[in-house]
Amino acid sequence: MKYQKIKVERTARYIVLGEITSKTKNVWMCFHGYGQLASFFAKKFEPFIDEETCFIIPEGISRFYIHGKYERVGASWLTRDMKDEEAAESLAFINNVFATVTAHIDLQNVKVHAFGFSQGCAMACRWLNQLDQKAETFIIWAGFFAKGISDIIEPSRLKGTKTFYVYGSKDEFLVSNPEIKDQMLNDLKGHLSTEIIAFQGEHRVEIPVLRKILEQLK
Repeated sequence: MKYQKIKVERTARYIVLGEITSKTKNVWMCFHGYGQLASFFAKKFEPFIDEETCFIIPEGISRFYIHGKYERVGASWLTRDMKDEEAAESLAFINNVFATVTAHIDLQNVKVHAFGFSQGCAMACRWLNQLDQKAETFIIWAGFFAKGISDIIEPSRLKGTKTFYVYGSKDEFLVSNPEIKDQMLNDLKGHLSTEIIAFQGEHRVEIPVLRKILEQLK
């Protein structure tokens, strides 16, 4: 038995917080975690919208029911099954979103930033790895790269990019697998100039912690 493959057209969706205008100075591409929807994830960035800042939140093109009650729906970027095809198709979608939203501004006059949470960290890396413009900031929040970050992005692509790794000291994934945290931190330190931020919390984006980081970038 052998799988056959065929390309199909999909309808994907995304959210834009803020407006892209001549006053825009910062554009953030934000990648949600496994099982989240863009509408939920976008709420983390609503407090930081201003006339100079815009957040673009694409949503993973694979959706599914969470748990067994068939009530909540979540999205995913990819799995190990047909991983290369899903990564390429997701990147094509993300590039299309970025080009569409920023079509009316000169990107040479704008700072581009990336934010990835959990599973979204790997997709953020893939996007940055092929982006023509160097990112000003990259926030890696509670992400893990099984084969190391250099397996997903050429570390030199992040040279000059202010990079953060943020995680909660009570993150349920790290607490149950402490060796993963050590492996992740050692890998990042070996490849990047990364500021490590640990906070008292679980596997989630905490707005007060994010606020402190964004204030630091001003």
